[in-house]
Amino acid sequence: MSDNELSNAADDPAVEIEWWLAVHGDTLIWARLSVLDSGIAEVFDCDGRVLRYDDDQAGRAALLDAEFRALDGLDEEDAAVLGFDLESIEPPRGDEDEDLIPQMIVKLVGHA
Repeated sequence: MSDNELSNAADDPAVEIEWWLAVHGDTLIWARLSVLDSGIAEVFDCDGRVLRYDDDQAGRAALLDAEFRALDGLDEEDAAVLGFDLESIEPPRGDEDEDLIPQMIVKLVGHA
């Protein structure tokens, strides 16, 4: 990340973070939606790219179009339909985005 990007991040902090997921076969894929103080939305994808959208609605629409579901909107029944136990997953964690990248794609254990 360049000094300019770091400066912009400090000037426009995230005020809301949402984790989204998609399941393809036996693979769970994470994405993080960050809504910045300015209203701009950023999606951090499984490849470590940051995609910017004009607002949170556009960011959410892009995730829905890519067949992602908001983690906070899932219940046990939804998770079962997707092929995993909701209690067995948690979003990636790390101090830096680079720490998250290896955790953004997960093989589901016991997936039928």
